[in-house]
Amino acid sequence: MKFGKPSRKISTFYPPQRTLMGPGPSEIHPRVFSAMGRPTIGYLDPVFVEMMDELKELLRYAFQTNNAMTFPVSGPGSAGMEMCFVNIVNPGDKVIVCKNGVFGGRMLENIERCGGIPIIVENSWGEPVDPNCVEDAFRNNKNVKALAFVQAETSTGVLSDGKTLAKIAKSNNAYSIMDAVTSLAGIPVLVDEWGVDACYSGSQKCLSCTPGLSPITFSDALMEDLKKGSRKKSQSWFLDLDLLSGYWGDSNRTYHHTAPTNSLYSLHEALLMLQEEGLENSWFRHRRNHQALKAGLEALGLTFLVDEPYRLPQMNAVTVMPKIDEAEVRRRLLDEYNIEIGAGLGNLSGKIWRFGIMGYSCKMENVMLALCALETVFADMGTATEVGTAEAAAYKAYASHPSHGKIVEAVA
Repeated sequence: MKFGKPSRKISTFYPPQRTLMGPGPSEIHPRVFSAMGRPTIGYLDPVFVEMMDELKELLRYAFQTNNAMTFPVSGPGSAGMEMCFVNIVNPGDKVIVCKNGVFGGRMLENIERCGGIPIIVENSWGEPVDPNCVEDAFRNNKNVKALAFVQAETSTGVLSDGKTLAKIAKSNNAYSIMDAVTSLAGIPVLVDEWGVDACYSGSQKCLSCTPGLSPITFSDALMEDLKKGSRKKSQSWFLDLDLLSGYWGDSNRTYHHTAPTNSLYSLHEALLMLQEEGLENSWFRHRRNHQALKAGLEALGLTFLVDEPYRLPQMNAVTVMPKIDEAEVRRRLLDEYNIEIGAGLGNLSGKIWRFGIMGYSCKMENVMLALCALETVFADMGTATEVGTAEAAAYKAYASHPSHGKIVEAVA
């Protein structure tokens, strides 16, 4: 059988320039774009191996850890998630999993696929994980191997207390598995101080790197337990921690897979920029721009899904105005202003908008542009919106929230 050329003319793809203010990916700094275009070299080239060591060091800073096994998985945050479960959970292991949004549900599915026995702690979407419910789950179930939870639930914009949850796990002789996909570099993620055993993130959120990499870290104690304990061979060859230890370890580097070299260049540059800015300054920048966006959105009459003490500054979920077509608002923002915002997922589909201000997208010009565009779209759709009100509220918030300072302790 012969196959002819495509029936339609296909030419070089040039994507439009968008202002990315959804749940991810975030915008990418020109320095990071530039790094991706550098010459490709072999994945065992001595120069590349040296860069890999620098990547690990930079990631240790981002995670605030001294863990030796800290590296980027060749795959998105979902690959980091799966790597934790396929290496820690054996068939029959009891795992307490906290479910208060989409990504807690994905943790649950990973446990089931590994043959683990999930013990579900469920909280309403938009509410943080309740530590008391977690403690009850430990009291009612003996020999629990791990506690899995999402620190920053992207589907709702809610923050859970990673420090307290990790402490509960440790006090019950269980490992802690923390999803920091949306939190890393946007709010404190203090792996060593909190005693988190396994933590993974994504490159495309607050790190503002190309999608497709998952920074991950495993505690030295967990690694030692996995080495000496009896466990099944990982059901995933690609995500097998033993095999990857040989590739990302400190000595005798052995081939495992063809690393995404140019993507790793970009992550190296993004992490270098994070180090130059400083973690606390990055946390503060996300908080400052959140306060301005919040003021503007509330001036438009929008209300937040999450109670203020538990809101993520980098992921703002607001309820849709009555009698407003939420999909039409998103369509017009995209078509007329090149602004992308997120829709609700699962139970919240059609009920919320999600405004992301992550990494390089987290800047004053994006906040002001989004508020101005939203005002105009609302006014055109017949709402009682006074043009200029949202921008004025945001400017006032910026004025009362100086551009430099320390993040409030409550965020940690």
